[in-house]
Amino acid sequence: MEFKLELVVVPVSDVDRAKAFYADKMGFAVDVDHRASDAFRVVQLTPPGSACSITIGVGVSTGVPGTYQGLHLVVPDIEAARAWLVERGVEASEPFHFGPAGQTTGVHPERNDYETFVSLSDPDGNGWLVQEVGHHT
Repeated sequence: MEFKLELVVVPVSDVDRAKAFYADKMGFAVDVDHRASDAFRVVQLTPPGSACSITIGVGVSTGVPGTYQGLHLVVPDIEAARAWLVERGVEASEPFHFGPAGQTTGVHPERNDYETFVSLSDPDGNGWLVQEVGHHT
């Protein structure tokens, strides 16, 4: 039996502002933008290369905008990904990792998978982590 995660609903306060952030700054593809009425609108966006999408909209979530934290995007080169995001206007943290002293600025010294991160937030404060997996030195 396979269970594939296909969609995560992210609560936002302003659909157009969030759509612009995810599409224009984060580079997500806009798959659907359907408005049935003023009470229902669904916008589905997919990160480049991802099999899982997000949905934002009106009438699609009871979640409080800005309360989702820890959504992960995986990239093979954290430094290149951060540079690409910053170039597009995303306020992304410097790369960081965790070690004996806790959270430390910089990439993991051994560039191990799942150990280097960049954090960012959407306009509502929903928090994302970009995580390096598959970097080859």
